[in-house]
Amino acid sequence: MVDFENVSTAGLESSPVAEALAGLRANEARYFKNKYDHVFTVLTVGTEPAAAEAVAYVHRILEDERHFTIASEPLEATSFEVDGVRWTYVFYASGLAVNVLYTVADGGKRAVGFKLSDGMDVPPELADRFKFARQRSKLAGTIRGSFFVIKGEY
Repeated sequence: MVDFENVSTAGLESSPVAEALAGLRANEARYFKNKYDHVFTVLTVGTEPAAAEAVAYVHRILEDERHFTIASEPLEATSFEVDGVRWTYVFYASGLAVNVLYTVADGGKRAVGFKLSDGMDVPPELADRFKFARQRSKLAGTIRGSFFVIKGEY
C-alpha cells in the first residue's frame, strides 16, 4: 500500500530521483483514495508475476501504438479496475511514471499518460515525441506530464 501521508522511498531506492518519484507515487495514491476510495498498491517488478504482466501490457501498448520502448528499468507496477476503468501504472528508475487508462466499455476513454518526477530529464525516447505540461503537487513538487490516445484494442 502506498502511504500518501508518510511518503516513503521504499522500493524506489535505486532511482537517482527516489524522493521525487516517491512523491509522484504518493500523489497518485492520494488521487485514487480521494476520487474512488481505492487503496493504491504497487508490486515489485522482478519478484511479482502480476507486476511483470503489468509492465508487459504497458510496453506492448507503447510498441504497438507509438513504436518505442522505455529504456529505464521498471521498479514497481500495479494494475486494477475501478468504476469500469482499468488502470495500469509502471514506475521506472529514471523517475518516469507511465499509466494506461483503459475504459472497459466500448467507446470510453483510453489513453497512455507520462509523468516525469521533479528533477529528472525528459527521456530521449519521449523528448521528440511529446510536449510536457507542468503541474504543481504538494507531494511531488513539479510534475511534467503528457499523454496520447490509444487507438487499438487491448
